[in-house]
Amino acid sequence: MKRTPSVILGLCSYTHDSSAALLVDGELVGFVEEERLSEQKHTKLYPARALGWLLDQAKLSATDVDAVAYNFQPTRYLAESPAALRMALSPMTRDRSLARAHGFAKVALRTRRRLRVLGSQFPSARVTPVLHHRAHQLTAYAASGWDEAAVLVVDSLGERQTTTIAHGHGVQHPRVQTLEAINDPASLGYVYGAVTEHLGWRRGDEEGTVMALAALGDPARFRHLFSTAVRTTATGFRIHPGYFPARTLTSGYPRTSRRFVAETCPERHPSEPLTDVHRDLAAALQERTEQVMVHLARRARVLTGSRRLCVGGGVATNCVSIGKIIEAGIFDEMFVPPAPGDAGTAIGAALAVHVDARTRRPVAGIARHCYLGPSYEDQPLDLTPWPGLRQKTLGIETAEFLADQLAHGMIAGLFQGGVEAGPRALGNRSILASPLEPGVVERLNATVKFREPFRPFAPMVPAERAAEFFTLGQPAPYMSMASGVTDLTRERVPAIVHANGTSRLQTVTRSQNPFMHAVLTAFGRRTGIPVLINTSLNVKGKPICGTPEMALDCLANSGLDALLLEGRWITK
Repeated sequence: MKRTPSVILGLCSYTHDSSAALLVDGELVGFVEEERLSEQKHTKLYPARALGWLLDQAKLSATDVDAVAYNFQPTRYLAESPAALRMALSPMTRDRSLARAHGFAKVALRTRRRLRVLGSQFPSARVTPVLHHRAHQLTAYAASGWDEAAVLVVDSLGERQTTTIAHGHGVQHPRVQTLEAINDPASLGYVYGAVTEHLGWRRGDEEGTVMALAALGDPARFRHLFSTAVRTTATGFRIHPGYFPARTLTSGYPRTSRRFVAETCPERHPSEPLTDVHRDLAAALQERTEQVMVHLARRARVLTGSRRLCVGGGVATNCVSIGKIIEAGIFDEMFVPPAPGDAGTAIGAALAVHVDARTRRPVAGIARHCYLGPSYEDQPLDLTPWPGLRQKTLGIETAEFLADQLAHGMIAGLFQGGVEAGPRALGNRSILASPLEPGVVERLNATVKFREPFRPFAPMVPAERAAEFFTLGQPAPYMSMASGVTDLTRERVPAIVHANGTSRLQTVTRSQNPFMHAVLTAFGRRTGIPVLINTSLNVKGKPICGTPEMALDCLANSGLDALLLEGRWITK
């Protein structure tokens, strides 16, 4: 009798960064963020397009799904309500006690309703809520491919948890055991988001802009404030409510206090100019974040005894903090998955249901994979909606052609293969440029990406040549680690060095991305420098282009010179 396959759908939905992942017999069919298909950045809507693509890939329907794994557990929210009421005993937290208790209870009930809705959409499936941090842990650990590692997850909030340290074991059947947890209101992600908002940028979206701005400021001005507001403890850290009042999960409650405003600066409107006080505030926030992250990494080393560390959660996208942990030499090697934020928990939630079933079927298709979304390699291309664009089909020397165009100063989009998982373009949905071209950073920011002039651009380099230009000393395949640079880089490629002396590096191997490796090698032959600027194929405020139509719009409405789309060279 033929065995029925196990079909598990992992979902991140209804909060932000909606996504879906599909496991069939333990093998990852695919993963994609809904924004890459819907064009709505950070969308919280049910990932209908992502789900449709996944089921089509597996030749299945909704009735074939055996289990739906959701990335939050409603009952864990309820546990916070009595704890919130106890805050009424302290004058410093009393004013938010009732609102906080009500907010967590409301989210618990709302999550329960969402689970019932999911159940109605998949009539043959059991719906399993998965602890949010466990989903993060499994995503980070399984993607590493290691047989054992410490796992540190730091985010804004998962039910009650904000920070967890776990120990991961097993490759074919990955398991994680949480050893220590820190609960809200002690939240590093909450603090970073609060200051991002205070500085005039969108919380949950533009924290990277604050990280970039930090390099231009002096942390000394607000160092004492942040050491008081975010105080380390023997087992982690705590937050001073006098600066960052406890969250309520309801609107109308500011994340920073009057005292914070009085001791720093008024809230900045996005239209207002940046001044030294804003730069210094960003610098002090970033410095404290790095210190706390290194402190947590040391704690993970003590608790697990491991020589390897996986990091997940939204704060894991703070590449400078990751670089600081590597610099500290606490671990032999570090790993950040391509999708460390909430979107990636769709994979971890599905994994949790799979491993809890105690099946013998091994996990496959996750370790060291990042191109997990839709591809459009054999589809015809109709340029009728873009009358200003023209195309020609390239021959077999496509990598050489692209390298030559870049060496001659063109800024080109690249659309090939499957969509990347996570927030970074990794050579399949990228904008590429020569770092040797005068004024390239200014041109990219002003006419292509339409973003702040102080924002840096990340370099990519063949892994075997990385040590000539960067001091990181380990692979960085997903552009998640800030590295120091060598004298050669400072002399020959200063465009890729940020004001803090680092670069957010991507190392590329022939096995990971053969085409991109060939382009870098060919560019190196022409220029002597096998390094390219790589930024995501989008403009500010838009998601990375997941479809050909999105990419063509990006070309037509930005300063891009050309787009290489599945072997077609498209120009204006």
